[in-house]
Amino acid sequence: MKQKEITQMSVSEIKEKLAEQKGILVKLEVNHSVSPLENPLTIRSTRREIARMNTELRKREIESTKN
Repeated sequence: MKQKEITQMSVSEIKEKLAEQKGILVKLEVNHSVSPLENPLTIRSTRREIARMNTELRKREIESTKN
């Protein structure tokens, strides 16, 4: 998911997608610890998506407190 797509989402949509991605990350990490994933870079990309969403939420929180 690109940053542009995240900025167009509402706060509730971002939180919903964030929870979903965190669940996926946990599953990927557990599966990878049991047996190696075919593409371990999916863990990295999932972590980065989570970070992008957290950054956008924090940015909106700061903007709302300034106003």
